[in-house]
Amino acid sequence: MNPQVVWFKRDLRVADHAPLAQAMAVGPVLPVYVIEPGYWAEPDTAARHWAFIRESLGELDAALQALGLRLWIVEADLPAAFEWLHAETGFSAIHAHEETGNGWTYARDRAVAAWCRRAGVAFEQTPQFGVVRPLASRDEWAGHWERRMKAAPVTLPAQVAAAEPGAAFRRRALDPRALAGERGFGRTPCPGRQTGGRAAGEALLASFLAERGETYCQGMASPVSAWRVCSRLSPHIAYGTLSLREIVQTHRRRWAEARAAAPHSRWARSLKSFESRLHWHCHFIQKLEDEPAIEYRNMHRGYDGLRDETDTDPARLAAWIEGRTGLPFVDACMRQLRAEGWINFRMRAMLVAVSSYHLWMHWREPARQLARLFTDYEPGIHYCQFQMQSGTTGINTLRIYNPVKQSRDQDPDGSYIRHWVPALAEVPAEWIHEPWRMPAGLQQRYGVRLGRDYPLPVVDHEQAAREARERIKSHRASRDLRRESERVRRRHASRTPSPERPRRKRRAAPGQGELDL
Repeated sequence: MNPQVVWFKRDLRVADHAPLAQAMAVGPVLPVYVIEPGYWAEPDTAARHWAFIRESLGELDAALQALGLRLWIVEADLPAAFEWLHAETGFSAIHAHEETGNGWTYARDRAVAAWCRRAGVAFEQTPQFGVVRPLASRDEWAGHWERRMKAAPVTLPAQVAAAEPGAAFRRRALDPRALAGERGFGRTPCPGRQTGGRAAGEALLASFLAERGETYCQGMASPVSAWRVCSRLSPHIAYGTLSLREIVQTHRRRWAEARAAAPHSRWARSLKSFESRLHWHCHFIQKLEDEPAIEYRNMHRGYDGLRDETDTDPARLAAWIEGRTGLPFVDACMRQLRAEGWINFRMRAMLVAVSSYHLWMHWREPARQLARLFTDYEPGIHYCQFQMQSGTTGINTLRIYNPVKQSRDQDPDGSYIRHWVPALAEVPAEWIHEPWRMPAGLQQRYGVRLGRDYPLPVVDHEQAAREARERIKSHRASRDLRRESERVRRRHASRTPSPERPRRKRRAAPGQGELDL
């Protein structure tokens, strides 16, 4: 029987892994992971992504070895690596999960599919999430998602036969536990990054459902509490150390217990809210699956010309991404993200709003730079959310976050700011949200001179917000946007109420709530 290649990509597990099960049922299995130099040269990749993947690959190899297999890792371009392997083994099929990635991976998957057709090799791709390929209409999408999440997790056959590559491929193979070096366009240090691997994901899920998630509804909005009360499963979902179906089904069992014990308890409300976030995860990825160009151009073409990429001032961009805007809460959030690779959704939305409205930057370059800071970077969510928060979808409510109001609401005593912006460590709550208002005498008393120890604001945030509203109002008045808005709505808008909100009245589109995982 001809060998069956299992190509691991963003699905670094053996549990609930349909391509692995399908390959095992057909013939000898050859699991492969390819480190692609072209991908790691892309501007939305980062060392923190690679570090998470590297840890996950070690655990994946151990899990495969427990089945009598081995993970073969090579650094090469595709489809060239498959061409070498095919010449040595004559494998008859490549089994893989569908991937809704960035434009580079989309082009690579098409190149692999074309090579398979030329070589007479079957390319068997299986859905991994609730994303439907191809999707004719959004009308039935929610039903597709629900059926996939309710289906029994995939189990592996009892017997497995291992296939071996030839000598040339073996010489190129890398040890999964000794993968060295940094990869990625962005190499910002991330000392607080989440650990990769399935064991870390299982521990997070267990602690969230047993303890941390009880105050999820109350604590998810503030970065002070979100690190504890949010699940922080997003990187494990993004790189597939856990399957979304596993998470949904485990969560629903716990939710049923909470409802049975006390239907209106904090636990029941929090788990109900978390259910909607699991649904929205795929809702947003489906948008990029249906329209890959969203990564590069405005979702609503009527907003072309609202901002131009030349509007992105390099000095403002650097101040924003490095946490030097002079807006303490904005800078604290960015500094946490740089150090830990994760921050809660509302603060992500605020960071994007500041870049798009207050600093008036085109979303494209800030999106690439922010992608490099998110350990959990998921292209489908990232670019769709970036456009939504930048006001270029045409179907979502405009949200211009007031960074000072967010600061007072989410960090009233200033403890979060003091932690991440040590230059303001001695400034009391009365002044810490707007330190530029402090008289010189108070600056001296609290040990900070604005403009020297901590920057003055790069913009007057209130005036900048007013100007942004006027620009958007003027742009909308200058053209008829209705036809394009209807196109976007038909193609991308949700057709059913969120699981969190029964239909009572017209509601905001999904994503206007938090997307915290």
